[in-house]
Amino acid sequence: MTETALFERIALIGIGLIGSSLARVIRAKGLARATAAYSRTAATRRRAAELGLVDQVIDDPAKAVAGADLVVIGVPVGASGEVAAAIAPGLAPGAIVTDVGSVKGAVIEAVRAALPEGVAFVPGHPIAGTEHSGPDAGFAELFEGRWCVLTPTADTDRRAVERVAALWRAAGSTVDLMSAEHHDTVLAITSHIPHLIAYNIVSTVADLEDRTKLEVIKYAAGGFRDFTRIAASDPVMWRDVFLNNRDAVLEMLATFNEDLARLQRAIRRNEGEVLEKIFTETRAIRRGVIEARQD
Repeated sequence: MTETALFERIALIGIGLIGSSLARVIRAKGLARATAAYSRTAATRRRAAELGLVDQVIDDPAKAVAGADLVVIGVPVGASGEVAAAIAPGLAPGAIVTDVGSVKGAVIEAVRAALPEGVAFVPGHPIAGTEHSGPDAGFAELFEGRWCVLTPTADTDRRAVERVAALWRAAGSTVDLMSAEHHDTVLAITSHIPHLIAYNIVSTVADLEDRTKLEVIKYAAGGFRDFTRIAASDPVMWRDVFLNNRDAVLEMLATFNEDLARLQRAIRRNEGEVLEKIFTETRAIRRGVIEARQD
């Protein structure tokens, strides 16, 4: 309701961690004159209404997007195409649709096929999150100091891209543009493979005999605690990420396995110098992350 409003009406399709955090930013900074939200489950819709995240919580996706000049799809990436088809009848000509999925190639293919003519699709991915999910998990500061990657295609309306970029900048993010293919390759190693490793390590503990498992939990050191935090992330969301970014994940996983085999050989052969060289190189990567303020 202020002069800072970037959109007349924003509809959030999905009101989990990302959607509810964005809703809080929009309300706090007056980035839209009206807001609406839809969630598949009645419990989530009820909770979003109780929290006062948006002006209206609507139980029909097509009705939720009616009159919206921006629609943000915030659902597991495997459901993106189905959701796009569900909202299509309610989209106004000239509306902008964006998403927040961690995979871009498969989402672009699924969503563009479902949207009507005259609606711009700006694929996006705010690189921010926690292991928590649901409308209670959100907070307005989630996007501050983080990157948001937009992956427009050659025929994406450039004015629509800039309007979506302006929203993410207002939320505190730095916006970058890249191709969907490059995004999916980069995220495979920076996000997807680390999650896969965390799930696997914690799953290994789950398969241990009971006494050992209890001791692992009891004496969990910092490294294992970090893995359990990551492995507590939304299982449906991450199932969809791995299946929809299959090629890039498998390519990076093959590289990871080669590097892991190199470590195995060094340990087996008592090659201390090799291990020290590798560990020194990894410290430089850590310093780079800190210098980039992504710690």
